[in-house]
Amino acid sequence: MIEVKALRKSFDDIEVLKGISTRFEDGKINLVIGQSGSGKTVFLKCLLGVFNPSSGDIDFDGRNFVQISREEKQSIRSEIGTVFQGSALFDSMTVEENIMFPLDMFTNLTYQEKKKRVTDVIGRVKLENANTKSPSEISGGMQKRVAIARAIVNNPKYLFCDEPNSGLDPNTSIVIDELLKEITEEYKTTTIINTHDMNSVMTIGEKIVYLRNGLEEWEGSMHNILTADNQHLIDFVYSSALFKELRKTLLEKKQNSK
Repeated sequence: MIEVKALRKSFDDIEVLKGISTRFEDGKINLVIGQSGSGKTVFLKCLLGVFNPSSGDIDFDGRNFVQISREEKQSIRSEIGTVFQGSALFDSMTVEENIMFPLDMFTNLTYQEKKKRVTDVIGRVKLENANTKSPSEISGGMQKRVAIARAIVNNPKYLFCDEPNSGLDPNTSIVIDELLKEITEEYKTTTIINTHDMNSVMTIGEKIVYLRNGLEEWEGSMHNILTADNQHLIDFVYSSALFKELRKTLLEKKQNSK
């Protein structure tokens, strides 16, 4: 579990995060949503240790990530898998070599042990026929699966994803969502995803944190977001006609059941 307490982050005299407190549980998909400029990226980078908070605490299973030593932070980082928005694969490496990279960086495993673990995760994300190809030779959806495989090859306790569906077509986005959900349940990871994808919100959002202007304005699940009473959240989620109609239908059903 990751617990965030009164997290603030300022750059010069501009306060971007304004006292966010929430918790993210093991084995669940936790989504962070909000408009551009809401603080989502800064929030995620604080959790990853890229930015040092101005104040507040971030606890990784009781370990205060803000106050511990550099060596202790590095130990926690070795337990984190990250899927970057643009996949961030190395063009000069094959799929297999990209996935093996964290094992080379953070473990003392033998080559045979690393090879076995890479083979296992390649099978897990269904990329068996792509292991010797370079990133430029595979599709965007396959590149994203490589990025996920690389993120989980170390059996991480925590999985962070920044806009994993960015640039993907709707069908491929669904495949990625399902894969992330399966991996979260299988590995019992604490998974945190920054996303603008409302299909992800409605299908895999077990916990949703809505940020606006650096504040947490709402949190809940995909089951109660449809009837939330926060107008800013409603405007954000139901910006499309499809979701507006869906909300209208659900509210009518709720009213009729009284």
